[in-house]
Amino acid sequence: MLPTNRLFSIIQLLRNARYPVKAQQLADKFEVSVRTIYRDIAELQNQLVPIHGEAGVGYVLKPGYEMPPLMLTANELEAVALGAHWVSQRGDKYLSQSASSLLEKIKEVVPEHLQSVVLDTNLVSANFAQAVEDSINMDDVREAIRQQNKLFIAYKDVKENISHRIIWPIMVAYFHSVRLVVAWCESRQDFRHFRTDRINKVEVLAENYPRSRQILKLEWQQKEKISLPQTNSQ
Repeated sequence: MLPTNRLFSIIQLLRNARYPVKAQQLADKFEVSVRTIYRDIAELQNQLVPIHGEAGVGYVLKPGYEMPPLMLTANELEAVALGAHWVSQRGDKYLSQSASSLLEKIKEVVPEHLQSVVLDTNLVSANFAQAVEDSINMDDVREAIRQQNKLFIAYKDVKENISHRIIWPIMVAYFHSVRLVVAWCESRQDFRHFRTDRINKVEVLAENYPRSRQILKLEWQQKEKISLPQTNSQ
């Protein structure tokens, strides 16, 4: 079990316990050493979780305590802050605004002693090129991906030729200066990559594409020989 998950589990166990829980009981439960439990309890107390303990008696959690929405370590906060800063600088307009809003919300809910990690991070994302402006509403594109809706687009190629296509969007790839919509193109009957700054028009169609987005994404990965990070969500 990951340390962060164990911290959540310790809180949950103490919340449900009718009597004090000894460190050895926690160690046996989570298959770690008693010393590790001591460190975990100290970490939770540093995060202002009201856990009280007495030698020979055990640990108790103050009644009525509700877990905060976020309990992150300094390293985890730096990872979130770095990612959000990158998105605020390199995402499309709407995603950039959401990243900035996320940082403000995180600042409000993390313990005071960790707020400096968000406000004054030691990690920066370097910007070497100016990001191009999208000519469409990327919120519409991302919602179409989530709902698996087809898109009708007017696309301008490198030679300034305009074509009209119906595509099945499966993901958006964000690079330092450009963004690509990865999609199955009905007219080409193959996967294509569309630069968002060259999409002159987009219309979300009511029709869903007939195949699973996850299956399409796997087929695209196999075709392009690309491995994407694995997550627990679909």
